[in-house]
Amino acid sequence: MADQLWVGTRKGLFRLRHVREAGWQVVDIAFKGSPVSAVLHDPRDGSLYAALNLGHFGVKLHRSPDGGQTWQEMTAPSYPVVEGETGLSVKQIWAIEPAGPTVEEGLWIGTIPGDLFKSTDGGQSWQLNTALAEDSHRKQWFGGGADDPAIHSICVDPRDSRKILLGVSCGGVWRSEDGGQSWAIGGPGMIAEYMPPDQQDNPHVQDPHRLVQCPSSPDHLWVQHHNGVFRSTDWAESWERVQNLAVSEFGFAVAVHPHDPQTAWFVPAIKDEVRIPVDGKLVVTRTRDGGATSEALTEGLPQDHCYDLVFRHAMDIDATGQRLAFGSTTGHVYVTENGGDDWQELPWHLPPIYVVRFGGA
Repeated sequence: MADQLWVGTRKGLFRLRHVREAGWQVVDIAFKGSPVSAVLHDPRDGSLYAALNLGHFGVKLHRSPDGGQTWQEMTAPSYPVVEGETGLSVKQIWAIEPAGPTVEEGLWIGTIPGDLFKSTDGGQSWQLNTALAEDSHRKQWFGGGADDPAIHSICVDPRDSRKILLGVSCGGVWRSEDGGQSWAIGGPGMIAEYMPPDQQDNPHVQDPHRLVQCPSSPDHLWVQHHNGVFRSTDWAESWERVQNLAVSEFGFAVAVHPHDPQTAWFVPAIKDEVRIPVDGKLVVTRTRDGGATSEALTEGLPQDHCYDLVFRHAMDIDATGQRLAFGSTTGHVYVTENGGDDWQELPWHLPPIYVVRFGGA
């Protein structure tokens, strides 16, 4: 099991370590007082990346080669300068992922506004993916929770790093089979209930809140959508709505079992206009049969006057599929060691949590 947990919050990056006798402990805090919008512990070489959103001072990107003991500021992605034009600016780094199994294949970053950047030199420089940036269908994209569209999910096929999937709010799920040289929208099946009836099945206006891919079965995908949960078994060529989720269809976070594509977890809330748990009870829902049935997991979670919301990147699962963790907008961290049968609330009150990721021993 992964014994380190990185928790990015509104006021810093917390490193948690699991000590067998003492349980989970806060080891240290980096970037005190700064909002941390994305984190990656790169399994290829152990590097740690943290993105900061400093508002007026812009986005920043830092890399640690030694597990968070020291940090070096890297070049943040930016748009090419066009003479005589007022250029775009990156408002937030929302996703950082390895571009393939080797360090040489580089890193992908997804941003607000909805663009994709790649680095092949460890974050020293970044190149805008122009094929996606210049696609004419982007005219249909629009902002969901942010004013601009956003790329928040990047899934690289472990069998073939040329196969890439993107989750865009609001712009649907996009696919590339040639390493990002060309892109196509995913197939039908998603429904956008917030659109006029004649546009609800338009794949270009869908709002996937989070897209995840099963590592051992990469054609199997799960999406927590703005108005439902959808799954695909054919690498986003088509989508099926999951009808039998316990509690609620609305939420942001989703995790899939790394070895069993039929098993997935969600943290539901009431709906867009009321972003709190149903009946004030914090619940994780789990399906083990591809959504045919689901169950509400409550053991160890507060069931009275709880108003925690879990953001899209604030839930993670380790390589065993048994240890999960999530953090909430009220700064609470919950961990399970048995796939969600019971949960432990860690005894701290952190700042609002944006991102949770396992990584490192």
